[in-house]
Amino acid sequence: MTDEILLSVKDLVKSYEGTSEVLNGISLDIHKGEVVVVLGPSGCGKSTLLRCMNGLEEYQSGSITLDGEKITKNGANMTALRQRIGMVFQSYELFPHLTIQDNITLAPVQVQKVPKEQAQAEAERLLERVGLLDKRTAYPRQLSGGQKQRVAIVRALAMHPEVMLFDEVTAALDPEMVREVLDVMLTLAEQGMTMVIVTHEMNFARAVADRIVFIDGGVIVEETDPETFFEHPSTERAKQFLKTFTFEKKA
Repeated sequence: MTDEILLSVKDLVKSYEGTSEVLNGISLDIHKGEVVVVLGPSGCGKSTLLRCMNGLEEYQSGSITLDGEKITKNGANMTALRQRIGMVFQSYELFPHLTIQDNITLAPVQVQKVPKEQAQAEAERLLERVGLLDKRTAYPRQLSGGQKQRVAIVRALAMHPEVMLFDEVTAALDPEMVREVLDVMLTLAEQGMTMVIVTHEMNFARAVADRIVFIDGGVIVEETDPETFFEHPSTERAKQFLKTFTFEKKA
C-alpha cells in the first residue's frame, strides 16, 4: 500500500425516489495497493456504494474520483473509466452461449481493441493462475458456482483494472465453493491489487483487509484496522453487529 489516493469518495449522498438517503454523506479514500473491506447489515448501503464507485448508479451530491477524474453514471469519460475499475457481482453475469475463453476475451477485443491472439493468450494465463485453464473451452453451464465466480474475476482482470470492486461474490455459493473464490482474492491482495470488498465472510475480512469500514444507516459508523475492529470495536452498533456472527450454547 502507498500514500497515493487512487479512488476518492467525498460527501456522497444517494437516495432512490420516495426513500430516505441510502448513502448520507459518505467520505472514503482508497489508497493504491490497499484492501478495504466494507461491512454492515443488509440494506445499509454497501452495494450501492460500490455501484456508485463504478458509475452504475447516479448519486444526488458529493463526488467520486479516480485519479482525479470524476465518476458519474452518464459522464462522457465513463467508458474509459470503467475499464480501469473492475467489478465482480454476486451473480456471475457470464454469457451462456460463449465459451469461458470467449467470455474473458470479449471485452478486451471489442472495447480495448486487443488483438484476438493476444487476448486469448492473456485469458489462458489468467485461467491458469486460478486453476481453470482446462475449462477454457467449456461453457458456463458446465462449471460449478465457485468456478464461474473465478471466471468472473478473471474476466474483470483481463481488462487490467487499477482497482477491483467485489460485491458479495460468495453469497450465492455453497460453503465448499466459498474457499476457492476467497483464495483467489487473497492472492490478488498479496500481489498488491487495490480492492474494495463487500462481504459477510468475517474471517476472510479479518485476513485480507488493511482497513475495515463499517456502515450502518448510510453512514460510516466505524473505520479502523481489522484487529481493532474485531477485538475492540469502539461503537455499540459495531459490537451488536459482530455478536450476530457468534453463538453461545444456552444454559
